[in-house]
This record gives sequence, structure tokens and C-alpha cells, in this order.
Amino acid sequence: MNVRRRLISWTAVAAATALGLGALSGCSSSTAAGNTGKFDVVASFYPLAFLAEQIGGSHVHVTSLTQPGQEPHDLEISAKQTAQLQESDAVLYLKNLQPSVDDAVAQSEVKTKIDAASLTTLEDHGNEVGGHAAAHDTHQGEESGGKDPHIWLDPVRYAQVAQGVGRAFEKADPDHAADYEKNTAALVKKLDGLNTRYRTGLRNTKNKVFVTTHAAFGYLAERYGLTEEAINGLDPESEPSAARVKDLERLARADGVTTVFYETLVSDKTAKTVAKDANLKTDVLDPIEGITSKSRGSDYFQVMESNLKALQKALGTK
Repeated sequence: MNVRRRLISWTAVAAATALGLGALSGCSSSTAAGNTGKFDVVASFYPLAFLAEQIGGSHVHVTSLTQPGQEPHDLEISAKQTAQLQESDAVLYLKNLQPSVDDAVAQSEVKTKIDAASLTTLEDHGNEVGGHAAAHDTHQGEESGGKDPHIWLDPVRYAQVAQGVGRAFEKADPDHAADYEKNTAALVKKLDGLNTRYRTGLRNTKNKVFVTTHAAFGYLAERYGLTEEAINGLDPESEPSAARVKDLERLARADGVTTVFYETLVSDKTAKTVAKDANLKTDVLDPIEGITSKSRGSDYFQVMESNLKALQKALGTK
């Protein structure tokens, strides 16, 4: 299933390109991919660019196809970006998340093509995910779902992807294989620590159900024994049905939900409307599809820690 949203205009892409490709936190630069004297990696969006930076260290030059603040699913890459991809040593992407990237990768002659989706397991998720979901006999307005791409929000799956990326870098750039192996091990250790903090931090909570604007946190919910109730399904731009909103209000009362979570890259209008009708609070739960000035942290780990605190507060940590 291609999870796809509205496409930004060619003008918007050109404007973003003019501002400088690959603007990321960390060691990435806006220098075009190719001929940089380093192992040139083109990553499709922030979570994969972050992995490439952490694993590659000083040996890599990372260019992101998705600009900070841009919804990854919106991306239609330009001719210039396609050329940069062609000149790279490796491309790191997540198949079926960004169809325009999939097409460009398929047509390219880049020797090292790393599909993050092939490095872990993807599951079918709708707009209700987690252990508590089985207790609900009817789900009015619930979408049928599809393959959920949000693997980076589960530290365990993200670590599996990191290990696969590390192996690919070692094979493609053997002169620096030892450093890639060392960096990968360090990153996996940090992700293991993050997993432990989530597991212990969410073990004893008053409630196990949380409401989000879209179903980005299904893997996280399953990993830590929670249930995600999403206003929308895998597509945050879609409009929820009246039946779905009514069903959520009923479930919120029954399950003791206190908070409706929204995200930084998508309008909070729907979340605030639902929260107002159900007399609930709102807060941010960031799917970390990009880092901007609105993010509660400057990198993946910092934002994940902020997400943990937000969940603990909403669920009532004991």
C-alpha cells in the first residue's frame, strides 16, 4: 500500500531546493551529493538521514531529499534531486512511503540501494492498534489499514534497520568498515537504552489508551502494551468520518482518555476540534518525520524522550 497525501507543487519543490538540499541537524551539509570526497549517501527523509549520519560519522556526506518541515509523503522530487541521487554512492529509502522516490531509485544506476523496509518487519495497521483493541467489538468508521511505514518510532525495529544499514555501508565502503561497525554498535546500544526507558516508563500507568491524529504510533503501542486510537488512519491529511469521531468520544469516556495528541508537521485543527467536543486536553506526540524549530528536541533521541514524557503525563504514570 502506498500511503500518500496531497502533492506539493513543482514550484514549492523548486523553492525548497533553492534553500539548500540536505539541511539537517548533525553532520549533513547542503553540498550536492556526489564528488564530495566522502561516501555520498542520499536519504529519503529525516529518520533515515539520521541513521546514515550516526553510522557514517565523518566518512559520509548525507543529503536528504525531504526538507525540514516538509511532510515526507508530500515529496515529488525534482530533476535536480534525481540527478543528485544518480551521482550518489548509496541511497537509503523506505519503499512505499514516498512513491516518487521509489520511482527514481528504480530508474537509477546507484550501486548501493538500501530499502529500510526490507531490514525489519512491517505490519498491517488501521486506526486502532494495540492490545486493548481486541476488547472493542465495533469500530465505526475504522479504516481497513495497510502496511505501516512508521518503523522508526519503535526503537527495536529502528535498531534492526540500523544494523542493516551498517552492514550495507561496510560492504559498499570497505575502507571504513571498522568505523561503520563501531558506530552501528554504539547507535544500537543507545536505541536499546531508549527501549528500556520506554518499557520501564510506560509499564505502570493508570491508562493504556491514547488518541492521536493519525496512526503513526502503532508499533510503539504494540511494543509497550498500549493501544493507539487514531482520528485518521495512516494518512493524517484525510478527514475523519462523523461516525469515527463519535466512536472516539465514546471510547475516550469508557477508557479514561485525557488527551488528544497532534503532531508538528500537520494542522492541529482536527485534534483540537475532537478534544473540545470530548472535553479533553491536547498535546504534541511527534512522529519525527522531520526536525524543525517546533520540535521538542534537536534530534531523534531528544524528541523520543519528549514523546515518552508526554505519554507518561497523558496516561498517568504511577
